[in-house]
Amino acid sequence: MPKIIPIGNLTRLDGDPDKILKAAIGELDGVVITGFDKDGEVWAASSYADGGTVMWLLEACKNKMMDAVGKV
Repeated sequence: MPKIIPIGNLTRLDGDPDKILKAAIGELDGVVITGFDKDGEVWAASSYADGGTVMWLLEACKNKMMDAVGKV
């Protein structure tokens, strides 16, 4: 079972991506990173070679977010 790393309280304010990435260094067994580049284009990278693992992690994160929204 993957370890879930809390990233803080729910907020409507955007965080600094560099600060968030730096805080994750040395804390994760694997990573999927998604975002928008400076031109507004979707950007993604993963340390997992298996696409199924990437999709499972994205769906698990989506479910965790949906649960958190329901508690607000």
